[in-house]
This record gives sequence, C-alpha cells and structure tokens, in this order.
Amino acid sequence: MVMEVDEPASTSMDTSEPLEPSIEWRFSQVKGNIEGDDTHTEADVISCVEFSHDGEYLATGDKGGRVVIFQRDQSGKYVNGARSREYNVYSTFQSHEPEFDYLKSLEIEEKINQIKWLKKKNAANFVLSTNGAFVGVLQIPTIVPMELIVEASPRRVYGNAHTYHVNSISVNSDQETFLSADDLRINLWHHEITNESFSRADIVDIKPTNMEELTEVITAAEFHPSQCNWFVYSSSKGSIRLCDMRDRALCDNHAKIYEEVEDPSSRSFFSEIIASVSDIKFSHNGRYLLTRDYLTIKVCVFMLLSHT
Repeated sequence: MVMEVDEPASTSMDTSEPLEPSIEWRFSQVKGNIEGDDTHTEADVISCVEFSHDGEYLATGDKGGRVVIFQRDQSGKYVNGARSREYNVYSTFQSHEPEFDYLKSLEIEEKINQIKWLKKKNAANFVLSTNGAFVGVLQIPTIVPMELIVEASPRRVYGNAHTYHVNSISVNSDQETFLSADDLRINLWHHEITNESFSRADIVDIKPTNMEELTEVITAAEFHPSQCNWFVYSSSKGSIRLCDMRDRALCDNHAKIYEEVEDPSSRSFFSEIIASVSDIKFSHNGRYLLTRDYLTIKVCVFMLLSHT
C-alpha cells in the first residue's frame, strides 16, 4: 500500500491559543485485501519493501522467496496537475528457494529478509536480495520482441559465504561494492569480480575464540550514503559502532561508538533484551542516523570525522 499525508488548510479565525498541527494519513493505493481474510498463505506474507532511488519502482519480498516489482504509472496520466502516483505490477519472479544445510542439519527458509536497489547505470535494473544464507544480484532487463516481456535472471549467487544468519545487506555509495552481515561477521563484496578469492573480504569479525565468551551479536549494518569508506553496525547490547575502512582492512577496532549509558539499578534481563537494536538507517544527506529497538526509535546527529 502507498500512503499520502494531508495537512489541513489554515483558517482566518482568531484564537487565543495556538492550534496544534494535525496530520491526516490516508491510503493512496492498496494492493491486496487490507480487511484480512483466510485466503492468503504464510508464503504470501510480505517480509520487506524497498523503493528504487528515483521512486519509479517498488520491490517487495515475501516469505515464499518471491520478489514482486511494481512500476509507477507510465501512461502520462495527471491527477490534480501532478503525475499519477499509481503503481502497477511490472514483474514477479522467484528469488530464493528453500535449501537444506546437510552439514548443520538445518533447513534454510526461502523468506527474503532484505531487498536493495543498485543505482541505474544503463537500461537494466539490478536488485540485491538475501534470505538467511544466500545473497543474490538480480538483473531485470526489458526484452521487447513483439510485446513487452520482463524477465529477471540471477547474475550471480553468493552462497556458503556466511556461517550464521544473514541479517543485513547494504550497497556502497561507489555502486561497486556492498556488504552483507550475519550475527558475527561482516563481509565486503565486489559484484564485478568473479574470482571468489578477490570478490569477498571479511571486514568485521567479532567471533571469540571460545564461543562461551560471546556477549553480543551483530544485528544490522549500513553504509554511509556518500562516504564510501564509512559504515556502521549495531549490536544486541544497543551500541552502534562506526568503522573507517581507510584505517585498516579488518575493522574490529571501531572509529567511534554510540551508546546510551544505562542506569545499573534499572538493569534486568528484560532491559537487555529490549535494548537490542533491530535496524539502523542513514538519512539521505548522511547527517542523521536512525535506530530502532523493540520499543523506541532514536534519531542521532551523525558528526563526520576528520581522517588523520
């Protein structure tokens, strides 16, 4: 669904008290049934949504491993003097299939955890998608023989690259590299290099020698939108670490850490659980960092560091 916001028109009536600003949200477009029924299955549940950089496309992933691409209306129709905001189905394809890890005797579900768009360099569109174990780069070309046909084909699949559950993928501002993060490691990839020994680099590894000494895990990771050498990652303890790849190849030592000091008297088992950061996101200009835990959303002012 797509939502719009309306602000009420100003009034000329005088009042002694300032009016509180009110915002009215309404649905602009709905795909599917919002009333809720028993016709859909568990595989139809949407697990992630991502707009392309220009807003022309919208990608959704579901628990069945499918990706649905929506395209903004191309008919040239205008509504109230503005281009139509309606999105129509552009392409649907299967991105991930259920797998089984025979070494761990573990079933890997096809649910898509995240989708990211790469900025367009030519007529083709590229999408990154990941489930619990595999990261795929999908090319979405447009083929026009007699009528419009849209097909998606895997350009490359990065398998067996993570030992633990993949929770994040993020495209670098150089549009050549991207990172993928699991519970204990963050890998840096170059999608143009096909040699396995050169396409991947471990840039963060917090796995202890003795797993009994493990105190926290990585929960999310994100590149800075304009500085290609900076990225941040969050942990289950609620801390956020900024890393600078110019300092060293392995960024186990962070350049800066953001964390909220907790009152020891209020610390409990449940406070540690709800303090875990579940997602992080930079603003488009890179000045603000948004974090989300189980109960709150925090906005941090991101101060750029000078490299010495």
